[in-house]
Amino acid sequence: MKRKVVIFGGTGFLGLSLADYLTDRSFGVVLVARKRVVTQHKLLLWDGHSLGDWADEFNDAFGIINLAGRSVDCVKTPDNCDLILRSRVESVRIIGCALAKAKTCPKVWIQMSTAHIYGDPPFRFCDEEAPLGYGLAPQVGKAWETEFDKYLNKETRGVILRTGFVIGKNGGALQSLSRLVKLGLGGKAGEGKQGMSWIHQTDFNEIVFQALMNSGFSGVYNITSPNPVSNKEFMKSLRKTMKVPFGLSAPEFITRLGAKYIFKTDPELALYGRFVTPDRLLAEGFKFKFPDLNQALQDLLMQ
Repeated sequence: MKRKVVIFGGTGFLGLSLADYLTDRSFGVVLVARKRVVTQHKLLLWDGHSLGDWADEFNDAFGIINLAGRSVDCVKTPDNCDLILRSRVESVRIIGCALAKAKTCPKVWIQMSTAHIYGDPPFRFCDEEAPLGYGLAPQVGKAWETEFDKYLNKETRGVILRTGFVIGKNGGALQSLSRLVKLGLGGKAGEGKQGMSWIHQTDFNEIVFQALMNSGFSGVYNITSPNPVSNKEFMKSLRKTMKVPFGLSAPEFITRLGAKYIFKTDPELALYGRFVTPDRLLAEGFKFKFPDLNQALQDLLMQ
């Protein structure tokens, strides 16, 4: 009998990639999301903050994976900031309430968090013991993890994934950056010194698989490649992979204007960053398939 995993927020590119990965490894996957999409997996709808029929899936589930949260790829208006925070905290809270009512408890709850929780320290590498930062992203990350700790029960093993910039084939920010490169705009943003802590989607999926299967996985992990790079280095590697010899750079004021008025997103996503390292994963023997950025981009873009 297949082990069942319930993935919340599982209809984005990352969730669908993970669902396929786990299905290939003999898991039965149930997706819970706000909107219906075409998928081979069982899909249930929820509103992200109240109990529904989806809660019945916990009774025979092996694990829970919560990826739910409003995208940060938006202009940070007060309303959007509120939605970013509430969508994360409320989803954790209602999952915790459903867990408390379940007849049998899943063995593991894997909870998404953010590598942005460390803030944007200049030229400093952040492991899991680094001080947490100040600002919207750290505030959201702290609230997210605090709510998780509050609702995790003693029968269920908890794993928190402080995840960086996931690069994948079928969605995410890599598609937008690739379009900029094709337009000749793939230079550095601002000074280009800000960190980009990235991870290939295959390594992300394998880490989640290991967190499900390995009872030694517990607590907080940084989910990034062991080789974070600067924005300037990332864009240079992306241009090289795409065989585009030149990319115009954007000074900070141009980046801010373009992000807000053309791309309708937050300029700080490009202008600020951090160098995060997965020290716990490395100490526990995890082997990255794509530790090098050039190798990862070639796998994603050259097929």
